[in-house]
Amino acid sequence: MAELKSKAEDLAEHAGDYFETQFKLAALNATDKATGMASQGVMVIVVVVLALFVLLFSGLGLSWWIGRAIDNIVGGFFIVAGAYGLLIALLLLLRKSVIAPAIRNFLITRIYE
Repeated sequence: MAELKSKAEDLAEHAGDYFETQFKLAALNATDKATGMASQGVMVIVVVVLALFVLLFSGLGLSWWIGRAIDNIVGGFFIVAGAYGLLIALLLLLRKSVIAPAIRNFLITRIYE
């Protein structure tokens, strides 16, 4: 009887250790995912800011170049603004059918990686 009691105590102790280890493992996995997503988020923000600067300065340069080519600087700026307007309209038209599913699929694959 004492041997059975000793085995039951050992089993309870091992089960407690097992659940504690599983909890720590889950916490480590969650921390790993969170830090991975946070680092990717920071990288995305940096890339977006740099892309905005590239877009801004290339747009200004293109506007100036087109304006000099047509001898009307203001006209060059309006032409480039119209091109950006068309790009925005295209993005708005495709947001539900192309852009949103692509972003959703990307996020799902990144989460389950």
